[in-house]
Amino acid sequence: MAEAIEIYDERMRKLVRPEAKLQKIAEGVVHSEGPVYFHEDESIVWSDAHDNRLLRWSASDGVSVLRNPSDYQSGNYRDLEGRLVSCSSGKRAIIRHEYDGQWKILVDRYQGKRLNSPNDLVVKRDGTIWFTDPPYGITEPHQGYGGEQEQPGCFVYRFDPATSEINAVVTDMVRPNGLTFSPDENLLYVSDTAAFNIPQGPHHIRVYEVVDNREVTNGRVFAVINPGQPDGLRVDEYGNIFATSQDSVQVYASDGTCLGKILVPDTSANLTFGGPQRDRLLIAAGKSLYAIDLNTRGVQQP
Repeated sequence: MAEAIEIYDERMRKLVRPEAKLQKIAEGVVHSEGPVYFHEDESIVWSDAHDNRLLRWSASDGVSVLRNPSDYQSGNYRDLEGRLVSCSSGKRAIIRHEYDGQWKILVDRYQGKRLNSPNDLVVKRDGTIWFTDPPYGITEPHQGYGGEQEQPGCFVYRFDPATSEINAVVTDMVRPNGLTFSPDENLLYVSDTAAFNIPQGPHHIRVYEVVDNREVTNGRVFAVINPGQPDGLRVDEYGNIFATSQDSVQVYASDGTCLGKILVPDTSANLTFGGPQRDRLLIAAGKSLYAIDLNTRGVQQP
């Protein structure tokens, strides 16, 4: 097995290729975040979250700058029409890249008050956008423009672009950050990174049951992450959860068993599946962007 892989459970062997090697495909970033794959030209778009830039990589063109300044974009995803939707910690909003090249604010308020600083998001099969809203763009240098927190807490929201309806669906977390749905979208996993700057704060993943595609219930701790905190999350076709951490991408079965680790030399912040078969794990970590080929596929669309 490749040196980049640690095996804790035999189920991990089915997910990785014996010859798999972690590859650094881009570097020179201040803080790598929010990768998203574009199958149309096999490119990767991701955020340099602390240098206020949006970047693109392709094998033919290397690294280029798509947006500078980017209003501190962090997490990125694609909607059902393939448009890029992003968390803007600077604008304190969810924004979307329109067909005419403009960036449109989709939502920046809840109950008449400004959001904190949206950090990560996913698009459900019904087109709704679910996103986390910790305060890092307000409280942390180089993550936003600062300001005052207007919301009474840090929540996970469900936003419907078709109706502009927004609801707080998770309100019992300290610093919700990364999130992903199970393959059948009946479960929502959310990471809590409070230990980043709150002594004795949580550094775990919680899981919730989704009710009627609109609400969640029965929240509970799914896994405690060490070392460091969990950040970005993704799920594969078998329901395994891939979670970033200080030393690796940690892989968990849906029963909560840690199957193993994909070791990364920098602190991993976020990740996604890419490649023509969605079997290439793309990892935003530290000052770089990494990739490793697996024997499993991601389920995010398109």
